[in-house]
Amino acid sequence: MTEHPTSHERRQSGAGRPPAPADPRGALLRTPEQPSQLPGSGALPVQARTGDAPRSSGTATPRGKRGKAGGKASPDAGMSASSGTDAPTPASSGPGPEHSQPSATEPDPHRPRPAPESIPIQPDAEQDRSSRTSGGKERRTGQSLPQGGPMPMRRDGDRLRFVGAATRRIARGIDLDEIVMGLCRATVPTFSDAILVYLRDPLPVGDERPTGPLVLRLRRTDRIPEERDTESGFLSVLRPEPSELSAMTAELCEVRPGGALAEVLRGVRPVFADAPAARAALPELLGDDLPVPSGQRAILAPLRGRRRVIGAALFLRRPERLAFEADDLLVAAQLATHSALGIDKAVLYGREAYIADELQRTMLPETLPRPTGVRLASRYLPAAETARVGGDWYDAIPLPGSRVALVVGDVMGHSMTSAAIMGQLRTTAQTLAGLDLPPQEVLHHLDEQAQRLGTDRMATCLYAVYDPVSHRITIANAGHPPPVLLHLGGRAEVLRVPPGAPIGVGGVDFEAVELDAPAGATLLLYTDGLVESRLRDVWTGIEQLREKLAAVAALTGPDHPPPLEALCDEVLDMLGPGDRDDDIALLAARFDGIAPSDVAYWFLEPEDAAPGRARRLARRALSRWGMEDMTDSVELLVSEVVTNAVRYASRPVTLRLLRTDVLRCEVGDDVPQLPRLRQARATDEGGRGLFLVNRLARRWGATRLSTGKVVWFELNRS
Repeated sequence: MTEHPTSHERRQSGAGRPPAPADPRGALLRTPEQPSQLPGSGALPVQARTGDAPRSSGTATPRGKRGKAGGKASPDAGMSASSGTDAPTPASSGPGPEHSQPSATEPDPHRPRPAPESIPIQPDAEQDRSSRTSGGKERRTGQSLPQGGPMPMRRDGDRLRFVGAATRRIARGIDLDEIVMGLCRATVPTFSDAILVYLRDPLPVGDERPTGPLVLRLRRTDRIPEERDTESGFLSVLRPEPSELSAMTAELCEVRPGGALAEVLRGVRPVFADAPAARAALPELLGDDLPVPSGQRAILAPLRGRRRVIGAALFLRRPERLAFEADDLLVAAQLATHSALGIDKAVLYGREAYIADELQRTMLPETLPRPTGVRLASRYLPAAETARVGGDWYDAIPLPGSRVALVVGDVMGHSMTSAAIMGQLRTTAQTLAGLDLPPQEVLHHLDEQAQRLGTDRMATCLYAVYDPVSHRITIANAGHPPPVLLHLGGRAEVLRVPPGAPIGVGGVDFEAVELDAPAGATLLLYTDGLVESRLRDVWTGIEQLREKLAAVAALTGPDHPPPLEALCDEVLDMLGPGDRDDDIALLAARFDGIAPSDVAYWFLEPEDAAPGRARRLARRALSRWGMEDMTDSVELLVSEVVTNAVRYASRPVTLRLLRTDVLRCEVGDDVPQLPRLRQARATDEGGRGLFLVNRLARRWGATRLSTGKVVWFELNRS
């Protein structure tokens, strides 16, 4: 009866059987000979078995012989597992039955030893000397052994430990490149001297059916470094860089239907290079330029995922190294299976990450507007690389009268559902802002919308409207952290705004507060991920944010506010390790305002003389600003817009001119219907006013207000 190295069966008694040597790592070698144990080889004790007498560390006791009567054991019968020195081990009190239970003091021979966490190294020449014959050849195959080279795995235990460590290394990868690199690093040089990994191009995702021919692309190569090669070995002319190994192989390989390579891939199981199917498949895969080792020194292993074959791996050994064995095909199959399943999951994860990135990118504004009298900057950071979407958002919405709405909000959670809810609330906020509703009314309608989306859809939001003409800002809050205002002199203060209840609670009122917004000041709106974490509460984080803003402002001096982009980066630098528990949205607004001397404002009665009076007022304002060259165009457009307003208005019409980098004209009335551009016929007496505005103005538009509408246009300053 042959005894396998990893078997836990008890040894059969027999005085005539020659003794088996103690392997350096404690298992039995399959050999009838008994080489002497070398000193200093770091041997572990042979596992004790029930009914066996203790063995000497240097001499193997025949199986049929027991210890002396009375249970006396030799003083060198065992080795200490902790120190490696000889220590006496008590023997059984009698021979006992063959299947008796082990005593309490001796180790259980059936308990498996823990697998090592790293890939086992090959035994050195001194340690593996017991597996050679006197002629320097390997016992089982008769092949010549290399001098000083890496030794093959001779025992099933070695293979099991290698497969366990290699699969753990492969499983640590989360994306495609990490998994393929883990396969290469785990196999070279322990299992093979070189490896080539081919993957399908493009890789199918999930259950989708690939279209077109099967094309394999060389994804990665790896090999033993040059200093470990020999001049006559396989790939000895190559440099250590894997890219040069890739250069000698075909990067793309189209698998011919019904060809030899297609048959090997369809078979799924690894094959040796000398197999009939592999002889024709390897030239098709590699091309004719790369020499392939003959015999059993190359293994072609298909990579099959959950649904289909997604690639192939080629393991290569040099001629001077021992060839692969039949058991190595099982090792290659295990490596290929784990790698293929990992690649399948990595592709699915990559698709999900791509969808998450696209969803987040579309939910947040691509670019911020450039409204008059305010400069904007923003940042967004996800909670982690593995959670790329969240419920935080920010927005800046231009409003009539050169005003701008600043919005920042946070939906509970940072998942795809939170991002979808955030997108709906952001769209609702943009629609409500277009109606020019007060901030508290906007939050009230957002609260109703959140309740319509579901009972557990809750969010916090802060909505502010800045008027650059009056230098005032109106803020309403729905359970959001308060904003921080950095003054021009370097003082940072937390604005006192009513906290309010979160959106989605329902049945609550929101209150708005109007505050001064001096020119040169910076308003910072943020989500709680910036100031709250497991290491600090929200108010501690707000105080740290206030101190950070004051410190940054001190670097530029009292008369020069810090640049917005640099200020946002400095604010994010306050986050330390462990502070990223939630995603972060940040919106910074620098208030430049519009000086009173650059604003002209009038009320016009809705009468027939209003257009003429509007032309005279506009002419005087342009003369005062030194812009007489624009008089003709401005008078024409003002006359057309005011004429349309007074025709239907029942209350006084407003006319305002703003001088910034452009000249902006705004005409307001109490009629909610918006004008529409149309093509007037030759016989029509009207309908050409907006046509002229559209042709001469840089931009124009009409916005509905709660009290009517505003029609505006802009002209470039000459």
